[in-house]
Amino acid sequence: MILRSLTRFRDFGLLLFRLGFGLSFIYAWGWSKMAGGPKGWAKLGASMKLVGIDFLPTFWGFMAAFSECVGCLLFAIGFLFRPACMLMCCTMGVAILVNLNGDGFPKAWQAIHYGLLFFCFLFIGPGKYSFDRN
Repeated sequence: MILRSLTRFRDFGLLLFRLGFGLSFIYAWGWSKMAGGPKGWAKLGASMKLVGIDFLPTFWGFMAAFSECVGCLLFAIGFLFRPACMLMCCTMGVAILVNLNGDGFPKAWQAIHYGLLFFCFLFIGPGKYSFDRN
């Protein structure tokens, strides 16, 4: 009985999850990469060699930092939600390859989980309490 009545709070649960996960992702991963500046972006963007892209490492590093910072902010507030999820799926895809190429699965599991989460939210959507509400 009580568990069935909680379904009416589904959109509120999605809001809490989006805010909590999105903002904590920015704090843990995105902000430090964005604050790294061009030198940090070039180092980060050099990992694109794993997917055959070896030009403009600073640009690709900035895009990764941008998606982890601004993309997660958009995820949290539910604005341009699905494009932000797609951006994060791409970023997590490269992160998975980088980590699998380095230390293997023990280090890649986190990027795999994050990528799966963003991929699933492409289908779920942001919920009623968002700027993108349908």
